[in-house]
Amino acid sequence: MPMPPELGKVRQEIDYNLDAFKKILTSKKFKSVYDGLSKHPEYTLTRLPKGYETDNPASEYLKLKSFVAMVSLKDTELTSKDLSKKVLAAFDALQPVLVFINQSIEG
Repeated sequence: MPMPPELGKVRQEIDYNLDAFKKILTSKKFKSVYDGLSKHPEYTLTRLPKGYETDNPASEYLKLKSFVAMVSLKDTELTSKDLSKKVLAAFDALQPVLVFINQSIEG
């Protein structure tokens, strides 16, 4: 969960580059592993942050307080010889999201 100054930068980047952010989240690689970013109430505001209009096309992402993507594993998968492949595929699919977020904060 980013601190408020960093979260503001990420939100601004999402607002300015929504198409690029959506392209990452709708990519074949990301969708093959994840079902999108978590909208759990723990990670989501009920209203848009100050400074954003309610009709903003990025509103669903601007409400996020944290950017979480999860994969469920069955107990049998935890001891499977394919576990490392699944973990690496999950990290590989998430990497573009991490790059977007890090560039937002550093840029």
